Amino acid sequence: MARVFVYGTLKKGQPNYKHMINTAKGLAKFQGRGRTVEKYPLVIAGKYNIPYMLNIPGRGHRVAGEIYSVDDQMLRFLDEFEGCPDMYQRTLMRIEVVEWEGKGGVGEARAAAEGVVECFVYSTMTYPPEWVGLPYHDSYDSSGKHGLSYVLRESR
Repeated sequence: MARVFVYGTLKKGQPNYKHMINTAKGLAKFQGRGRTVEKYPLVIAGKYNIPYMLNIPGRGHRVAGEIYSVDDQMLRFLDEFEGCPDMYQRTLMRIEVVEWEGKGGVGEARAAAEGVVECFVYSTMTYPPEWVGLPYHDSYDSSGKHGLSYVLRESR
């Protein structure tokens, strides 16, 4: 199992969460909530109002999201869904645990007690330069006060 941190449309209550609970795509087990240890710019960009974490450490905000344990099948699905490695790149980042529900072995307990876990995160280094000038968010909600409604893939 791999640990993945999601900060956008794959979170609970967001438009693409349905994929995280679709066992035909693999297994994803909610472990808890967290936020990036480092600051990153989280922007909503493009004509479909997609949330992107720009891989510019030290700039922006500590981004809030959810931590999941996923099996290899779900990780492959997420790579494809996220357009990895062209649109997003999957990299390891340190995530501070804010709330932990994860149950598991000694490693899980130690990680939760220490308050920081390493997770795969889909961020991007391949973005138009003007995105750096967009407003930065510390968390994403598709129906947030930003007023930028996410456009589902099936509606594009």
